[in-house]
Amino acid sequence: MKEKDKRVLVGMSGGIDSSAVCIMLQEQGYEVVGVTMRTWDIPSHFSTPGQSQPDEVLEAQALAARLGIEHHVADVRKEFKEVIVKYFIDEYMSGRTPNPCVMCNPLFKERILCEWADRTDCAWIATGHYCQLKDINGARYIVTGDDSTKDQSYFLWKLPQDILKRMMFPLGGMTKTEVRAYLASKGFEAKAKGGESMEICFIDKDYREFLKEHCPDIDERIGAGWFVDSKGLKLGQHKGFAYYTIGQRKGLEIALGKPAYVLKINPAKNTVMLGDADQLKAEYMLVEQVNVICMEELLRCKELSVRIRYRSRPIPCQVALLDNGQLLVKFEGEASAITPGQSAVFYEGNRVLGGGFIAFQQAIKKIAAENQEKFNR
Repeated sequence: MKEKDKRVLVGMSGGIDSSAVCIMLQEQGYEVVGVTMRTWDIPSHFSTPGQSQPDEVLEAQALAARLGIEHHVADVRKEFKEVIVKYFIDEYMSGRTPNPCVMCNPLFKERILCEWADRTDCAWIATGHYCQLKDINGARYIVTGDDSTKDQSYFLWKLPQDILKRMMFPLGGMTKTEVRAYLASKGFEAKAKGGESMEICFIDKDYREFLKEHCPDIDERIGAGWFVDSKGLKLGQHKGFAYYTIGQRKGLEIALGKPAYVLKINPAKNTVMLGDADQLKAEYMLVEQVNVICMEELLRCKELSVRIRYRSRPIPCQVALLDNGQLLVKFEGEASAITPGQSAVFYEGNRVLGGGFIAFQQAIKKIAAENQEKFNR
């Protein structure tokens, strides 16, 4: 390898996974450069009074010093607020349920890693994601990690080819248990026993409290609205559509004499439709803002499945491309709680073909009836 080809930038969070990546790549002969992003400060990130840097930065710096690797801190709090936090708030204020990790990886973290890789003359970028890569016909595909309980391929469907072709996922062929054992065997017993990080790094408690804190006029802008049934009949008042998500059962604060679930959210009318669990089931789904490596491959795939939320099981399906660029998904297994704003990620076996965002499902039955001939089987 040429000198630059030996340099790899590792996104270091100070946690178990990125620490293992650094050690592993060093052992493989790479010159490791670490960068830790300071994205958002919350009290739980600071262990001692007067601490100037969050725990993850201090832990990453300590590991870098111990391994003798170059380390940088990227203070990107301003950009993170303007891009990811704004997206998160805007989605809820539009009646959708966001998945900030899906947006953060391509739009933010990997973009910044690319910038730092160029700045530090690194050919490669490595992270601790539990997924793998496979090259087919000149394209690079994401493949699920061997540890199905930790697989993170769902979050990465928006990554473009130019970034994927610089990426390394050294942990993709390992289980979390194996990673912990590896760290311990290298003399990092305390690190190996560390806890897991939060799924949404910038929210300490409940997202509703976060919305109120960062949108102090939310109750004035949205205000109370009506719970309705599937026929549009009013059932009682709610606090505002932004505080609810599809499939939600707890915290509705309405007594109907039987369990009720959020079926639909209409931000234009500020109504939240309630019903029973059976009414959450769906035969079809609309997906927008689609990003796939090869549309023709997706449309003709005979063993296609889709995941509609993180850690959900893949559901066998067919897809049809509509004239407006949306995908119409026909489920061939049971699907429930189709949630606008969440990601729909398409797989052929363990290979990610692409994904999109779940759209509002208005007129879905009519659209499905008009497009039956477009399905490939």
